[in-house]
Amino acid sequence: MGDEYRLERDTMGEMRVPAAALYGAQTARAVENFPISGLRPQRAFIRALGLIKAAAAGVNGRLGELPAETAAAIQASAERVADGDYDDQFVVDVFQTGSGTSTNMNANEVIGRLANAHPNDQVNRGQSSNDVIPTALHVAAAEVAAQRLLPAMSALQEALERKAREFHDVIKIGRTHLQDAVPMRLGQEFSGYARQVELARERIEAALTGIHELALGGTAVGTGLNAPSGFAVEVIRELARRTGLPFRKARNPFEAQGARDAAAFLSAALRNSALALTKIANDIRWLGSGPRCGIGELKIPAVQPGSSIMPGKVNPVIAESLLMVCAQVIGHDAAIAWCAAAGNFELNVMMPLMAYDLIDSLELLAAAARNFTERLVAGLEADRARAESFVEQSLAMGTALAPEIGYERAAALVKEAYATGRTVREVARERSGLSEERLRELLDPLRQAGA
Repeated sequence: MGDEYRLERDTMGEMRVPAAALYGAQTARAVENFPISGLRPQRAFIRALGLIKAAAAGVNGRLGELPAETAAAIQASAERVADGDYDDQFVVDVFQTGSGTSTNMNANEVIGRLANAHPNDQVNRGQSSNDVIPTALHVAAAEVAAQRLLPAMSALQEALERKAREFHDVIKIGRTHLQDAVPMRLGQEFSGYARQVELARERIEAALTGIHELALGGTAVGTGLNAPSGFAVEVIRELARRTGLPFRKARNPFEAQGARDAAAFLSAALRNSALALTKIANDIRWLGSGPRCGIGELKIPAVQPGSSIMPGKVNPVIAESLLMVCAQVIGHDAAIAWCAAAGNFELNVMMPLMAYDLIDSLELLAAAARNFTERLVAGLEADRARAESFVEQSLAMGTALAPEIGYERAAALVKEAYATGRTVREVARERSGLSEERLRELLDPLRQAGA
């Protein structure tokens, strides 16, 4: 065996463990059993596990469930795990036991070795993987949402609102069905984008209400077997204090362990955000298309060369990056929905994948929204002259004539304008019977665009 491994024993027998590893036999056995993807729990999830173990140790010490010195040692070691000192020791693949028992034991063994404590009897006291893992999932998701995603969404909303004000006096042609529509303000268009982001953020906040309910205290099946009275409430109170988030004990532990509906609801809100951001990113890159042979109403910041063969070409790469993130989030949501459906009796058995994908969605959306705000939206400029040049050419200008001369006559004027290549105004001078003053009033783009 040499010096590279040591022998340890779990309830299934002896197991070789890397000599330098802090984890033990159960973790090593899981590494051997699941050589699947190379994906490991993210920092946010490991932090959540460390916070749970630290809070549990403190409560167990106060309740007399552990000797004071042992509880203090576990708490200190778990806090170092939460701080990220031992992330390299979390080695079990995401595609593992559906309860996440292997990752829970990974944490228990690392903390136990650091604290000279028994991983099951002391580090895991009053707990089960079946309530720890869903609790860690919720704590991690809530922290990433609060610390990264919601601030990023707020920053994007504010940037879009600034552009809405900046572009308020830019008149352009609206578009429906990808065809010319009536005039509007560029600022009005951007106000719609800002409101989309605001509503997406509010839906995420609404979904977090369920995430703040924690399953801890249910232990194996929700009955709380082997958890001392008051344990869960005190641990959750400590988690709330440490994170600054309004965590509370789940109203019904059987729902909290048998179902993952709250996580699926949050994922759906993230998918909704991805849909909103997809629409916004696509609109902006289309409005900036060109620069000479496209729409070109917006000038998108040039951040890098766009082509390996076409000199001077610049592409909307920041928007494209966001679009790919949105695609990933939508794909994650499909996986999370499937995972959430796998609540068999008293336990969901796809929690590690659900946790990984949910945290990934939160982190990706946060990073991409922030990047989109800083590298694209903040530097957007309007090409006022180009936007306004389209307005007079639009056939939809005839819409303003319909109340005066009727829909059918207005349609005839529009068709003649299209067939002859002239503007609606030019044809209306000849065919409408309206005075020049009245035509000027009706075809005023500012009047048509409203406030």
